[in-house]
Amino acid sequence: MSTTVAEDGRQGRSGAFEHPLAFWAGALACTAGVLLHLPMYFGAKDMGYHLRGMRPDAPMIAGMALIGVGLAAVLYGLVPRHTGSIVRSSARIRVRTLDDAPINAQHVALLLVMALAVTIDVMKPTALAFVAPGFAKEYGLKSPGNPHGHIPVSWLPLTGITGTVIGSWLWGWLGDRIGRRASILMAGMMFVSTSICGAMPGFKWNLLMCFLMGIGAGGMLPITFTLMAETIPARHRGWLMVLIGGDIAGAYVITSWLSARLTPTYSWRILWLIGLPTGLLLIALNHWIPESPRYLLARGRRREAEAVMKRYGATAEEVPEEEAEVGQAVERSGWLALVRRPLAGPTVAITVLGIGVGLMTYGFQLWVPTNLQHLGYSAVGGDYVIRNAAVLGLPLTVVCAWMYGVWGSRKTIVTVTAVTAVTLFGFVIAGNSLAHHRTLLSLLLVVPLSGVSSVVAVVAGYAAEIYPTLVRSRGTGLAAGMTKAGGVLILALTVAAASVPSIATTAVLGAVPLLLAALLFLWIGPETKARRLEDIGREVMGTAGTGRSG
Repeated sequence: MSTTVAEDGRQGRSGAFEHPLAFWAGALACTAGVLLHLPMYFGAKDMGYHLRGMRPDAPMIAGMALIGVGLAAVLYGLVPRHTGSIVRSSARIRVRTLDDAPINAQHVALLLVMALAVTIDVMKPTALAFVAPGFAKEYGLKSPGNPHGHIPVSWLPLTGITGTVIGSWLWGWLGDRIGRRASILMAGMMFVSTSICGAMPGFKWNLLMCFLMGIGAGGMLPITFTLMAETIPARHRGWLMVLIGGDIAGAYVITSWLSARLTPTYSWRILWLIGLPTGLLLIALNHWIPESPRYLLARGRRREAEAVMKRYGATAEEVPEEEAEVGQAVERSGWLALVRRPLAGPTVAITVLGIGVGLMTYGFQLWVPTNLQHLGYSAVGGDYVIRNAAVLGLPLTVVCAWMYGVWGSRKTIVTVTAVTAVTLFGFVIAGNSLAHHRTLLSLLLVVPLSGVSSVVAVVAGYAAEIYPTLVRSRGTGLAAGMTKAGGVLILALTVAAASVPSIATTAVLGAVPLLLAALLFLWIGPETKARRLEDIGREVMGTAGTGRSG
């Protein structure tokens, strides 16, 4: 490869952080800050861990200060200098994952860590469904279990999901500016820090921390998919991304099980506090999260980039002049490039599908525990019904991954989306009569609970494949953000109506845009099956006739 990027004198450095001492000191400060919130929580054991009306004590206030300082130190430790010049330099570098490279131990380790990252990430917004009933009870909010409350419980998920939309877009931008790995680790520290939401006594403080928690959770999914797309060989890339992304269903199983086992004893707050150990676990596994070799080359850290490429079976080459100019123009446009030709078509299809997923996830899925209680199930009984349905649906994730690898991306998206929409109409037809047919209810829940995870995985994986490298993280962030934007819409309507919509209403709201998305992908969705990212990018950008096919 010709050297178009100057060495920065740090080729041999094995350290993964710009300022390692600052990063680890910040991580320690954030962890200590969270621990200082726990005495107040455990002190309320005799009151069922209810903290409503209590004032923050001195350790809690000190903990908040430590977390603020710690997050600033972590960010300083991760963010490289001269990010603008890095992006301009990287426009002339192409890193190709070898099409026929076998899946090796490094790929397996990366996939396992990314599966864990997706699971931890999805547990945050998923927990909103199981937190809402207890949260409403403690603060006297309006819900099906407390119809006489004045403030709707929907405010909690609304603030949290709004945060995930912002987080998806913010982390999508960060991933393209500071690197994939640094963005993942920053999101992990946000998981750790915002677990203090479980110890917040005030209603407004809960909303604020839930919003910040959403910002952290919203960023993990687009970055993990971007990193996988850039490191997995083309013939394995699609189905493996969908399989790992489908672990969203696994996160739902874990969260429903934890809710049934822990919340009767430790209250709803424990579902937020487990963000501390899960976030620290992700940070501890940072050694198995590689940085994008293309990003390393742009920084002049060639030895590190070559080591990563050797482990993952990749090569590097210089981009032809004309193609590089197109890439630089796209990068200068930033977010606007996603909504202009030639990317506008795929973006429209992905946006409609994302909104449909959001309406289904945060309209239908979010209120399933609450609506089951409204239908006469106990809180624990409803959690187990949901868990059983999610467990039964786990094999569907494997089937969807197989379809993505064998059928291709477009056929898979259309099929899974259409089947999920048709199943949702079953809830519209049956309505409240499902309260008397537990088996039918469990069977009908299988597809929406697993289908939503498969659709989220498919849309994120597809976005990671379809967008050019310079805006790939932003494109995947847009897709992830759109899957939450539909949630913001339905939750805002719920807050305005001051009531939780019925299971039939949420089903039809999710089914209609899913069917529309299926039609759009049939019309304008490019196929990505087993194709190199460079080839897909050239086709989408209209530069297929320039330079080498490499």
